[in-house]
Amino acid sequence: MKQAVTMLAAAVAMVAAAAGGWHWYQSRADSREVKYRLAKIERGPIAAAVAASGTLNAVSTVQVAAQISGQLKEIYADFNTAVKRGQVIARIDPATFELRVNQARADLEAAESSVALARSGLAALQAELTRVKAALLDAQREFERKKMLVEKNFISRAELDRVRALLDATREQLKSLEAQVQSGEAQVGSGLAAVKQREALFRRAQTDLERTVIRAPVDGTIVLRNIDAGQSVAAGPQAPVLFTIAQDLREMRVEAAIDDADLARLRVGMPATFTVDAFPRRTFSGEIQHLERSAQNYSMVVTAANQDLALLPGMTANVRVLLESRQSVLKVPNAALRFRPAAAGSSRVWVLEDNEPRPVPVQLGLSDGTSTELLGGALAEGTGVIVAIAEGRPPGSSP
Repeated sequence: MKQAVTMLAAAVAMVAAAAGGWHWYQSRADSREVKYRLAKIERGPIAAAVAASGTLNAVSTVQVAAQISGQLKEIYADFNTAVKRGQVIARIDPATFELRVNQARADLEAAESSVALARSGLAALQAELTRVKAALLDAQREFERKKMLVEKNFISRAELDRVRALLDATREQLKSLEAQVQSGEAQVGSGLAAVKQREALFRRAQTDLERTVIRAPVDGTIVLRNIDAGQSVAAGPQAPVLFTIAQDLREMRVEAAIDDADLARLRVGMPATFTVDAFPRRTFSGEIQHLERSAQNYSMVVTAANQDLALLPGMTANVRVLLESRQSVLKVPNAALRFRPAAAGSSRVWVLEDNEPRPVPVQLGLSDGTSTELLGGALAEGTGVIVAIAEGRPPGSSP
C-alpha cells in the first residue's frame, strides 16, 4: 500500500513538471520578437488574361466509313498521308462480292434468254394469227359466193354447208390464236419485269463490288486511322470510322475548356495566342471563333493560320487570351492582399511601423494572378508590404 502511494505521487509530480515546462516554453515563444517576410511594391507592366488548354484539330474534317461489311484486305494510306479525291486508301476482300456479281450476271442472262424465247414464240403466234385472219377473209368471201349460187340453184346446199363449216372452224381458230397471242404477250411482259429485277440485282452486286475499294472522298491529309489489315469492318448507321481526313491543314482550330467566370469576359473575335509542346519557343496567333455553352461545360474555339503546316491535329495547345493590360503601374503582390494578422476587411495591405504591422487601405485594378495593380492609396514604389510571418507569432493569436 505504501509503495502504491509513492508511485502515484511520482506520477503527479511528473505531470506537473511537464505542464510547467510547456507553459515556460510558450511564454518564451510569446516573448520572442515576431519577424515578417516583406515584398516591395514595384512599378511595371501588368496584364489580365484567360488561360486554357485544348487539342488542335483541323477546321474541316471528313470521316470515312465502310459502305459494306467484310474483311479489310489492304491499306494504302496511313496517318499524315496526303490524299487526292478518288484515291484508293484501302480495299476490302472482294472474293465474296465477285461471286455475287457472277451469280447475278448469270441470272440476268437466263432471264434475258427466257424473254427472247417468249418473244420468238409470240412472233410465231402472231404470224399464224395473220395467216388465219387472211384465211377467214377467204372463207367469208367463199361463203358469200356459195350462198348466192345456192340461191340461184347453181350448186347444192351441201356445198354451202361445207363452206359454212370451214368458215366457223376458221373463226374458232382465230379466237384460239388471239388468246394464245395475249398469253404470249403477258409472258413476254413478265419476262421483261424479271429482266429488270435481275438487272437491278446485278447492278447492286456490281456496286457492292466497287465499294470494296475505299476511296478518299476529298483532297486532304489523313489525320486518323482506326483500322488494320485483316480486321473485319461493318456497314450501317453505327459503322466505325476507318479514316478521318482533314481537308485543309493550313487552318487549325483549338477547342479549350474554360470556367464559367471566364466565359463572361470573353468575346468572339478576341485575339488569342497559344504554344505547343513541339515548339516551346514559338507563339502562334489566332482569334476566338465562337464560344460554346452547354449545361455543364463551357469552351472556346480558337482558329489559327497554319501556312507552314507546323501544327498537326492532336497537339496540345496552351491558349492565352489577353483581356486588358497596363504598361507602367504600381503592383502589389497578391500574397500581401491575402495576409491577415487579425480580423480585417478586404482591399488593404499591411506595412511595418516600429516593427508593428499597420493596415493601409488600397484601391485595386488589374490582376495577373501574381500581382495586382494599385489604383490608389498611400503606398509608393519600393514600399515593403507584409506577405507572411517568417518567425514568431503576433500577440493575441492562437498557439
